[in-house]
Amino acid sequence: MGKYILTFFMAWLCSMPAFSQTDTTTEDNKKVTLTIGAVYANDVSYYGLKAEERMPYIAASASLRLPFGLYFTGTGYRLLNDSGRVVSASSAGIGFAFNLSKKLTADLSYSHTFFPEHSPFLQAANPDNASASLKYEYWMTTGVNADYHFGKQQDVFVTLSTEKQINLGSLFKGKDLITLTPLIEVTGGTQRFYQTYVREKLLRDSLLGILPLPGIGNPADTESGSAISTTTQFNLLSYNLRVPLAYNRSHYMIEAACQLSVLGPKAETGAGKLNSFFNFSVYYQF
Repeated sequence: MGKYILTFFMAWLCSMPAFSQTDTTTEDNKKVTLTIGAVYANDVSYYGLKAEERMPYIAASASLRLPFGLYFTGTGYRLLNDSGRVVSASSAGIGFAFNLSKKLTADLSYSHTFFPEHSPFLQAANPDNASASLKYEYWMTTGVNADYHFGKQQDVFVTLSTEKQINLGSLFKGKDLITLTPLIEVTGGTQRFYQTYVREKLLRDSLLGILPLPGIGNPADTESGSAISTTTQFNLLSYNLRVPLAYNRSHYMIEAACQLSVLGPKAETGAGKLNSFFNFSVYYQF
């Protein structure tokens, strides 16, 4: 489960769990599968970055995967501190996963997220995302993922990752499986999205009569030469460690995961800052 949640979350959808103890067989790979999921998270992670205000949320999702690798995804998000809306954002996507060799797999996908006007999401400036990834499986799984986000702004992100699934045993004589899958990621990218985020936050706060928070500039600051140079350059954004503990059955999985993210020296949301995230999720596969 490499990617996290709206891009962060679309990647979660595209890597819906395979329910490893029974569902990775050749027979199952020939089936049409529908996976539904529900998630609670204490905050929104955007490549380890997060907005100024805390944004806990719940989400419901579905992923339909066809035998030859084509899949469709959809998600609805509800920010728990957003009392004005039943749905805070929603997304839909399409992708194609295929094998290049026995151990090397590729994935191409596109998604669009529907953000309401003046959305508080950090990435709301870029509702469209085109993504390509490669994963190589040996005793670990190592991958590279490239994302192109576009809309009001245009940003590119590249993530290098490696993970290892550790089997911790079974509670019911092989009918279930407990797994721990530590994941390390390093993400670099541009940050044009932050210019729009600052302007939108100042507008939302002005409508509510709230003074700007420390560290949030004004629209003129985001147009300055130094700010534009920082946000348009490709820089290291975050180092991420994610540790998910999962209980797997043949058709469902329950997972609790912690993520620690150390931001890069030029991250606009707080250079060198340590962010922490927790989420709890349940999936069922038909």
